[in-house]
Amino acid sequence: MTSDLLAPLDLAFWNIESAQHPMHLGALGVFTAHSPTAGAHAADLLAARAAAVPGLRMRIRDVWQPPRLPLTSPAFPLSFGGAAREPAPDFDPLDHVRLHAPATDFHTDAGRLMERPLERDKPPWEAHVLPGEDGVSFAILFKFHHALADGLRALMLAAELMDPMDMPAPRPRPAEPPRGLFPDVRKLPGLVRGTLSDLGRALDIGASVARATWGVRSSAALTSEATGTRRTAGVAIELDEVHRIRKSVGGTVNDVLIAVVAGALRRWLDERGDGSEGVAPRALIPVSRRRPRTAHPQGNRLSGYLIRLPVDDPDPLARLRTVRTAMDRNKDAGPNRGAGAVALLADHVPALGHRLGGPVVGQAARLLYDILVTSVPLPSLGLKLGGCPLTEVYPFAPLAHGQSLAVAVSTFRGRVHYGLVADAEAVPDLDVLARALSEEVETLLAACTV
Repeated sequence: MTSDLLAPLDLAFWNIESAQHPMHLGALGVFTAHSPTAGAHAADLLAARAAAVPGLRMRIRDVWQPPRLPLTSPAFPLSFGGAAREPAPDFDPLDHVRLHAPATDFHTDAGRLMERPLERDKPPWEAHVLPGEDGVSFAILFKFHHALADGLRALMLAAELMDPMDMPAPRPRPAEPPRGLFPDVRKLPGLVRGTLSDLGRALDIGASVARATWGVRSSAALTSEATGTRRTAGVAIELDEVHRIRKSVGGTVNDVLIAVVAGALRRWLDERGDGSEGVAPRALIPVSRRRPRTAHPQGNRLSGYLIRLPVDDPDPLARLRTVRTAMDRNKDAGPNRGAGAVALLADHVPALGHRLGGPVVGQAARLLYDILVTSVPLPSLGLKLGGCPLTEVYPFAPLAHGQSLAVAVSTFRGRVHYGLVADAEAVPDLDVLARALSEEVETLLAACTV
C-alpha cells in the first residue's frame, strides 16, 4: 500500500473537526446472541479480522509535499499543505476494538461513545462491542472518520469484518488511464473550457448559498452552543408501511421518509412546548455523486439538496406534497447547482486554504442549514458475526457546529431504521422525537385511507 492524497472534501472534513464537533460517522448494529459470551467472541473476531483489511490500517497524516509531486508540478500549489492516507507502521487492531461491560441500554452507551473524537495519530476508526445484560443480544458501535470513509465506504469496511458470505465476484473496475504531471498540450483548449465552466459553477453555488442564508433565522430548537455531549436514539418502522404511503400519495420512498421527519419535528416541538407555528427549518439532504463500479472506492463525493421542512403545516399529506415538490425541484436542477451543492466548493479551495480555514468553515454550517437528514445505503443481506445474525442497524451522522440534531436513515431487511444524534444538553428528550417518528407514520397511513 502507498500514500493516497486526500480529496478536497475529505481534507475539509479532516480540518473542520473540533473537540466539541468530531467528524466521525457511526452505526449501531444489534445482533442476536447465541450464548452469553457471544459479545466477547465477537470482539475477538473483529480484532483478528481487522488485521487483514487494508483499508483499516490506513492513518491520515498531514503532508507539506505530496508524494511523487515535484515542486515544479502544476498540481503542487493546490496540494501544498494537504494530508494523505498511508499505512500505519505500528497498526494494532486492539487499539481500535474494545469490549465494554454489559449494557442495559445500547443507545445510552452509544451516545457517550459518539461524543469522543477519534485519535488522529492512528487509523481513525473504532469498533465498540456492547454485550447486552439480558444475554440474548449484543451491539457493536462502529465509528469511522468522515475523512477516511463516506457512508458507503464505511459500510464496505464494516462488512469485511462480518462472517464470509457466498456472493458473486464484483465486476472489475475499468483501469484509469495513467495521468502525467503535466497536461497534454493538445487538450489545453478543453481544459481551459472545463476550468471556466467549473469557475462559473462555483460562482453559481456561492450565489445560491448567499440567497439561502440571507435574512433567514435558524430554528431555535435545532441550534445550540457547543457542549461536546451526545445522545443517540433509534426507531425502526416497517418498509411496507412506507411503500403503502408512497403508492397512495406518489413520490419516492425518500420523499416519505423526509416528510416523516418533518411531521415528527412538529409533534416534538409541540410536546416540549416550543410550538411549531412558523417553523420551517432548512434541511440539508446529502446526495452521492459516486458512480457505481467505476468510482474510486475511497474519497467523499457528495453534493446535496437544500429544502424547507414544512413543520408548520398541520396537514400530514400537505407536508408530504411540499417535500415531494421541493425534492423534484432540486432533482430537476441537478446535484451540481443550488445552495445544497456547497460541498462542491471544496474542490476549488487549495489544500492550505482547507487547513487554515477549517475552523471557520465548520462554524459556517449553521448559516446554511438547521438539520441534516441523510440516507445511508445498506445491503439487504443476512449479515452475521460469529454466527450471530445482525437484526438492526442505526446510522449516525456527524453533528455540525451550532446544531443540536442530525438524522440518518437506513433500510435493512424490510425495515427503515432512523438513527438520531443530538447534543445531550440541548435535546434531553430525544426519545420523544424517536417516538414521534413512529407516530407520524401511523398518522400518514391513516390519512391515506380517508
